Amino acid sequence: MSVRRAPARLTVVVVAVLTAVVTWAGVASAHVTVSSQDAAPGGYGKLTFRVPNESEAASTVGLRIQIPEEAALASLRTQPVPGWTATLTTAALDEPLENHGQEITSYVSVVEFRAVDGAGIAPGEFQEFALSGGPFPDVASVSFPTVQLYSDGTEAAWIEPTVEGQGEPERPAPVLTLASDSGTGTAATDSDHSHAEAAAENPGALALFVAIVALLTGIAGVVLGWRAGRRTVSS
Repeated sequence: MSVRRAPARLTVVVVAVLTAVVTWAGVASAHVTVSSQDAAPGGYGKLTFRVPNESEAASTVGLRIQIPEEAALASLRTQPVPGWTATLTTAALDEPLENHGQEITSYVSVVEFRAVDGAGIAPGEFQEFALSGGPFPDVASVSFPTVQLYSDGTEAAWIEPTVEGQGEPERPAPVLTLASDSGTGTAATDSDHSHAEAAAENPGALALFVAIVALLTGIAGVVLGWRAGRRTVSS
């Protein structure tokens, strides 16, 4: 191996593997997620949906959030987002809810945000959309199937259920874990659990780990070859 060419080869290996690492890390983290600081079973709170744009050419111009009937809220409001409109669709309840002595027979089943006047989430950007309401059902977690709409007419359906003990699906639905945390009313998403547990169940995290190992292996190989070449030249 030429001593002069070794550094150049090392550079090529580093650049190639780092490119793969960045790509895999982006795919693994670019999910639509939901989180809350105050939502708890039986209480009221604010939900924040974080929406990263995955497309390299099109803007995100719409977000359609489905509220399943088992997670029906007696009260639900949207927080205004500059450059976006919000539309609420209601549906009848099979079993009415009781809230402050009143019988609730319908609920907001779909919330849709739409970009107006050329607004939207451009490539490489993200936006947050907030809802406020309650009371939340007395359950451990709530799933919100969500569809992301792009300016080129394509859609990304974040609707696949996450099954405990199985790997994360390709398009997981945003999941909010409701927790009281000793009465503080703090809620968190699944992503707040152990990073090791998430890495074991997330194919993207595994790919990132493999890429890092490949990077280290490639560097070690080139460096060893370079040193061997230097010893040959010296002798």
